[in-house]
Amino acid sequence: MSTDAVRIGAEPGKVARTVILGAVGLVFAVPILAMIEFTFRAGLGGGYTLDHWAALVDPEQNTKYRQLFTAIGNSLVLAVVTVAIVLVILLPTMILVQLQFPRLRRPLEFICIVPITVPAIVLVVGLAPVYGVVVRIFGSSAWTLAFAYGITVLPYAYRSIQANLSAVDVITLSEAARSLGANWLNVLWLVLLPNLRRGILAASLISVAVVLGEYTIASLLNRANLQTALVQVSKSDPYVAVIFALLALGLVLVLLLLISRIGSTRPGRKRT
Repeated sequence: MSTDAVRIGAEPGKVARTVILGAVGLVFAVPILAMIEFTFRAGLGGGYTLDHWAALVDPEQNTKYRQLFTAIGNSLVLAVVTVAIVLVILLPTMILVQLQFPRLRRPLEFICIVPITVPAIVLVVGLAPVYGVVVRIFGSSAWTLAFAYGITVLPYAYRSIQANLSAVDVITLSEAARSLGANWLNVLWLVLLPNLRRGILAASLISVAVVLGEYTIASLLNRANLQTALVQVSKSDPYVAVIFALLALGLVLVLLLLISRIGSTRPGRKRT
């Protein structure tokens, strides 16, 4: 074989990367551009107008979309609580298993992956009796959906954190820190978490994206979030519903760029 032959496992060339990225970008760009164009349409008569966008800042129209703004606030609260559940419960559990109980790694992985195999409609059937107890204890506020969303995002958050956890020698780092006199809290906060930053940020982003796009669980449990409100508004004003869907996509994109920026920067080293 000649030296110019394509080797197995070789990276694609610049032209191939450009074609692949262009094709993927086109797949995402076409529906987004179609949504943007739709929001400027002046009804079935043709032409374009800015009235649909102007209605969002019109004080007289704000009362009409009050339910939608409330649902957006509910979704943001749900996103924060869901991320907190992932970081407070899942992350320490994974670190503890990695350090002290490596034999439990496979059972933990199985438990975290199971929710992705269960359809949302089936998951709600199982959660309905549980939420009867949740309502009696915590009330019927929308934020209580975070308990269900914490289960829904488990597979995605676990994979994101585990990929970073497997790339870091947490055992050596923790033993070195302990040998220098650090307690376990300092080991976790000052040594392990900075090295797991990319996995934590990726898990947080995925959790936020799942919460903002979830409809089935909220609808069947009679809670108001962004997606259920968009369905209700789309029945009377589809243009505004598409506008808010675009804004939600823009928010996720900004979070993605922000997290990518934070994940690519390295903490500065202090010189003694």
